[in-house]
Amino acid sequence: MLRNSKCCRISCVYQNLVLILWLEIMKTDIEIAHEVKLLPIQKVAEKINVPEEQLEPYGKYIAKIPYTNIDEEKVSKSNLILVTAITPTKAGIGKTTVSIGLTLGLNSIGKKAIVALREPSLGPCFGMKGGAAGGGYAQVLPMEKINLHFTGDFHAVTSAHNMISALLDNYIFRRQSDTFALKTVLWKRVLDVNDRNLRSIVTGLGARMDGVTMQSGFDITPASEIMAILCLAKDLDDLRRRIDNILLGVTYDGRPFTVKDMGVGGSIVALLKDAVNPNLVQTTENTPAFVHGGPFANIAHGCNTVIATRTAMTFGDYVVTEAGFGADLGAEKFFDIKCRNAGLTPKLTVIVATTQGLKMHGGVPETDIKLPNAEGLKEGFKNLDKHIRNIQSFGQTVVVCFNRYSFDTDEEMALVREHCKEMGVAFAENNAFTEGGKGAEELARVVVKEIEEHPSEPLRFAYDDEDSIQTKVEKIAKNIYGASRVRFAPLALKNLRLYEKFGYSHLPVCIAKTQYSFSDEATKYGVPENFDFTIRDFVISAGAEMVVAIAGNIMRMPGLPKEPQALHIDVVDGEIVGLS
Repeated sequence: MLRNSKCCRISCVYQNLVLILWLEIMKTDIEIAHEVKLLPIQKVAEKINVPEEQLEPYGKYIAKIPYTNIDEEKVSKSNLILVTAITPTKAGIGKTTVSIGLTLGLNSIGKKAIVALREPSLGPCFGMKGGAAGGGYAQVLPMEKINLHFTGDFHAVTSAHNMISALLDNYIFRRQSDTFALKTVLWKRVLDVNDRNLRSIVTGLGARMDGVTMQSGFDITPASEIMAILCLAKDLDDLRRRIDNILLGVTYDGRPFTVKDMGVGGSIVALLKDAVNPNLVQTTENTPAFVHGGPFANIAHGCNTVIATRTAMTFGDYVVTEAGFGADLGAEKFFDIKCRNAGLTPKLTVIVATTQGLKMHGGVPETDIKLPNAEGLKEGFKNLDKHIRNIQSFGQTVVVCFNRYSFDTDEEMALVREHCKEMGVAFAENNAFTEGGKGAEELARVVVKEIEEHPSEPLRFAYDDEDSIQTKVEKIAKNIYGASRVRFAPLALKNLRLYEKFGYSHLPVCIAKTQYSFSDEATKYGVPENFDFTIRDFVISAGAEMVVAIAGNIMRMPGLPKEPQALHIDVVDGEIVGLS
C-alpha cells in the first residue's frame, strides 16, 4: 500500500512536524474564549429584535427568554438546518463546531442565522470528552459557564427527577400499613456525573424508620425522562401533562402507577418552571445562540429542546441545530421523535465527516488515522455513503461538510470532494475552527444554494405510528443500521408485553446503543453486514412519550476513563483552565 512507501514515510514525518507546529501556535479553546470581547446580553438580543423587557438575565452575558415569544407564523417561514455526522471517533467529529461555524458563515454572507444547541453535561466534561461548546473560533460563550453550571437547567432536571424518587419512596413507606406496595418499581435516580459505582445500588438499608429496602440505581442526568420531557414539551401545560403521565411502577394487581396517582405533578413543574425557558448566549463573533436541554443520543434522543428550536426559528431566518453522535442515532431520533412530535421538517441536513473518521472506518489503526492514507480514506467512504443514503431515505437534501484539520492534505480533500460529486451530493469544507465565520462561508453558500434550489421533500419517517414496537425496532435496525436479524432477550419481551398491555404501542422508539458502530458492538467499524442486533431490555418513558430499547451492553450511567479530563481542569489566578 501507499503508506508503506518511502514517499509516504517522508510525507508522514512532514505531517507530524506540521501538526507539532500547529499545536504550538494554535491557542486552546478557553484561551480563544477569554480573548473575545463579549457583548452585554441585551445587545445580543437587539440583533434579533428581542426587547430587553423580555430578557431574564443570568449575569451580564446570559439570559432566558420566555417561550411565550414563539410565533408560529414566523416558525413556518424559517429555514431549519440539521447538522449530523458519520459514525464518530472517540474524539468526535466536530458537529458542534460545524453547527456554530455554519451559523457564523451564514451571518458572514449576510443571512440572519441563529444556532440552537444542547447544553453540555458535566459527565463528559470531567470524563473523556471535555467541554461541548464548540471549538477554536467557533464557540458559544461564555464557555466556562455553559460547560459547568450555566443557568441551572441540569440541576433543575436532576432535582425534579430525584424529588419524584424521594416522594415515591415516602409514598411506599407511609402506606405499608395500608398494604400498598409496588410489585415493580421502574423509577431510579439520576446524577450528572459519570459514576459506574451507582449503576446498581440498594436503598433503605438500616432501621425500620430508615425506609423500605429496595434495589435501585442511578442513570446520568441526560438519560433522565425529565430531561426528555423538558426537551419535547411545547409549553408548561404540556410539561405538566407529561410529568403526570410518568410511569413509576406496577402494582401487585397489575395496574400502572404514575406521578398523577401520587398527586405531586404540580410540585415537579414548580422545580422546572424556570428551566423550561430557553437560554440566550452568544458566539465567538457575538451572534445570538440558544443553548437548551441536553439528552445524549446514544442513551436518549439527542436533541435540544423543541422550545429552543422554535424560539430560534421565531427570530432567525436560518436556524442551525445538531443531533448527537452519528446520523444513525441523532438524526434518526431527530426525525422520528422530535420532528414527529413537534411538526418540524428541516430544509436540509448537513453530514459532517473528517479524514480521521473516514480512515478509522476504512480499517486504518486508530493510532495512524492522522497520517496520510488514500486507500484507507477511500475505504471509509462506505460509512459516509451509508449515512447519506439513510438521510435521503427521510426525504432530506444532503450536504457533506468536511471538517478540516491542520494535518489534512489538499489531495485528501480532492478525493472526498470527487466522491461526493459521484454520489450526487453537495460538498463544502469547513475551516471555522481556525478562521471563524470566514472559514465557513463556502459551506454557508452551498447550504443556501441547496435550500433555494433543492429543498428537502416532506419528511418520511422510518416507521409508522401504527407499527408494533417490535416492528419499529426492526425497521430501524434493518433499514438504518443494516442488521439482518433483530433478537429480543426474554427480559425485553416480558417488559414489552407489559407496556403493550398498558397501551404504549403507538409511541416512537428510542434505541439506546453504542455510538461507535452501526451495530450494537462498539468495535465493528465501517459498515457491518449480516449482523444480529440484540435488544436486551425495554424501558418506558410514558411522559416523554417514547419507548427506550436498550441494545447490546450500552449503559445509561457511563463510567470514567483511565485518565479523566478532570485531571486537566484547574483554576489559575481566578480563571478556569483545562476546559476544551
